[in-house]
Amino acid sequence: MTLEELLAKYEAGERDFRSVDLCEANLSGVKLNEANFSHANLSIVNLSGSHLCGTDFSHAQINVARLSGAYLHQANLNHASLNVANLIRADLSRAQLQSASLIRAELIRADLSRADLFAANLSCADLREASLRHAILRYANFNEANLRV
Repeated sequence: MTLEELLAKYEAGERDFRSVDLCEANLSGVKLNEANFSHANLSIVNLSGSHLCGTDFSHAQINVARLSGAYLHQANLNHASLNVANLIRADLSRAQLQSASLIRAELIRADLSRADLFAANLSCADLREASLRHAILRYANFNEANLRV
């Protein structure tokens, strides 16, 4: 599926894009709220400034992606792989990140308030000035992560 086809289908009301391969696509600034991208390949994709509230990215590959300033409020990222992703100033409030892999992810000034990071791997992640207020951090791995305020 091409990027143009996906956007046309979304505009027509379709929300199920499971297992789609959009590797290296430029989706910056798009609105794809409440869509289903579970098991999708979104590696190296540009989603900077995109509106993705309530979107399902469970089990998706989102490695080395750009999500700076993206709105991921209440998104499902359970078991997703976001290694080396740029999530600077992203809104991940109330997002589900159970068992997600965020190794070496950039989460500077990201909003993770009330996010569920149960058993998430944030080793070597950069969380400087990130908000983790009321987040669920049980069994999360912060080995060598930067947590400076």
